[in-house]
Amino acid sequence: MRTFRCSLIAIGLAALAVAGCARTPAPVAMQPRTDLDALAYKMAPAAAAPVAYSYASTEGPYRLGAGDKLRIVIYGQEGLTNTYAVDAGGAITLPLIGAVKARGLTPAELAAVITARLKQGYLREPYVAVEIESYRPFFILGEVAAPGQYPYVPNMTVESAVAIAGGFTPRAQRGEVTLTRSDREGRASRVPAPLGTLLQPGDTVQVGERWF
Repeated sequence: MRTFRCSLIAIGLAALAVAGCARTPAPVAMQPRTDLDALAYKMAPAAAAPVAYSYASTEGPYRLGAGDKLRIVIYGQEGLTNTYAVDAGGAITLPLIGAVKARGLTPAELAAVITARLKQGYLREPYVAVEIESYRPFFILGEVAAPGQYPYVPNMTVESAVAIAGGFTPRAQRGEVTLTRSDREGRASRVPAPLGTLLQPGDTVQVGERWF
């Protein structure tokens, strides 16, 4: 009889242990249930991080355009070394070789083109260096105190351009501007841009008027 009672107690304790395990299941990592859930699951950590606005952020090395002034040095050739301006057609004109397309090229690429042209019956081993003497200006229009054309300074933003132009007028829309920029082929595009956007030479900033 005593053995029978011990067996019943043992069975009861085992049943309680099993019930306790059933009430407190082991934690399981939450998994997304659908493709959309999976996308949200992956994007959630990045959603909280601030996103920096970037206009043409993949521009890479500086590309020349109309209005840039270049110092072109051809070593050993004082008559060819000079300052040259990129004209409205995007070209420069050098002695001996004439017009050379510069728009859309980096200074290093332009130096390589000039070198190749000079090797075609003019100089045996020319060594050419191209430096930017001054950048083409930027333009700021609309609701600023002094709209117009201004010299470009590297690393300037829309906000600093507004400051150079005397600041906003009382009627200016201050949150963002319209930025017009040309690509290497001279095709222009217009986009809205916040004040922290970096400018490039030749950009046009249009400050709009607020309506209330």
